[in-house]
Amino acid sequence: MTDATRPDETADEPADQTHRQTGPGALTGLKVVDLTRVLGGPFCTQWLGDHGAEVVKVEPPQGDETRAWGPPFKDDAASYFIGVNRSKRGISLDLSRPEGRAVLLRLLEQADVLIENFRTGTLEKWGIGYEQFLKARFPRLVHCRISGFGADGPLGGFPGYDAVVQAYSGLMSVNGDQTTGPLRLGVPMVDIATGMSAAFGIMAALYERARSGEGQFLEVSLYDTAISLVYPHGANYLLSGKPPRRWGNPHPNVCPYDKFSARDGELFLGVGNDGQFAKLCAALADPEMAADPRFRSNSDRLANREALRERLEALLAEHDAEPVCRMLMERGVPAGPVNELPAVVAHPHTRHRNMIVEIDDYRGVGNPVKLQRTPARFERKPPHFSQDTRAVLGEAGYSAAEIDALIEAGVVPRDKAEAAAD
Repeated sequence: MTDATRPDETADEPADQTHRQTGPGALTGLKVVDLTRVLGGPFCTQWLGDHGAEVVKVEPPQGDETRAWGPPFKDDAASYFIGVNRSKRGISLDLSRPEGRAVLLRLLEQADVLIENFRTGTLEKWGIGYEQFLKARFPRLVHCRISGFGADGPLGGFPGYDAVVQAYSGLMSVNGDQTTGPLRLGVPMVDIATGMSAAFGIMAALYERARSGEGQFLEVSLYDTAISLVYPHGANYLLSGKPPRRWGNPHPNVCPYDKFSARDGELFLGVGNDGQFAKLCAALADPEMAADPRFRSNSDRLANREALRERLEALLAEHDAEPVCRMLMERGVPAGPVNELPAVVAHPHTRHRNMIVEIDDYRGVGNPVKLQRTPARFERKPPHFSQDTRAVLGEAGYSAAEIDALIEAGVVPRDKAEAAAD
């Protein structure tokens, strides 16, 4: 939680335009071969690419399946693909064939990182697993595998999708309320957090490589990541032994930390301590409420949650959501209107923070990691299928004739624009 008080600013005055930066990024010089599909891996490599890494996305001959996860569509891809494949070059390889794997090994000669999310055992079946082959052939390579449940254990090797792992891990059990039953989270948080965890793991392995000179294998599973996200319910259960209940919007440990009705809509109050509660009471012209024995401490407020809600909503009924939230934030009380997505995209602060990226006709969500000297750069739109095949293979040492032969043999599927031109 950050201090809600901030200096006055002009809403339409832009912050540093990070998408216009032309200097090197923090990860410039890092070379990543990305064999991942769907969400967790592509989310990770988009972050790496935004910060300067050279990412080559290698799709199977049929393409990343999320190209078809629409509508909406643009050109040859659905928004689901477009949203997490910026800042990459795109090629396609048939890795089920020895010739395709030979091309992959040529790419790895220049790579720092290999990231993949094949079903556990796939690379080993092809004879290029980390321990059996890659470790000796590429001793400085960092090999990151994203999997559903990890390679070992009772569930080891099983496939995993976000919602399935939400169910398995207990995340779904704590989402919703007593009337709804367990609910899937409205965003694929497990996939996204797994991508973030993979990015951290890759950076940690590269930092260690700077000392030892050696790469290593790392695995990030959706299951492990999901369990790490069951917070504070996991911590509460491990300390008390009491299974969590579904709270809905209220916080199980903090009050008031919940959604409330205002005159023209809904808002969320996040009051984390007694000082903020006193400020809330004063701001809503009811300072005596802070001294009420039922509400004096967080424990008191938790025990009298419904009485507090009734009193707060009576006060909030005199205010519109957006202005009262702004007033509360200016007084140090975290509060926010419950916005729909169109309002979020149009909000001046979203623009000010460069969280909407535009590259020609591409629009996407920005990168939240704001480095001062080497900010993220947004220069590459998500690639069309196999659009960079000739350039990437040429840089790997293949001649034009060799590339033509690989395309003719179907080892390297042709990009659609080139095929259409013939």
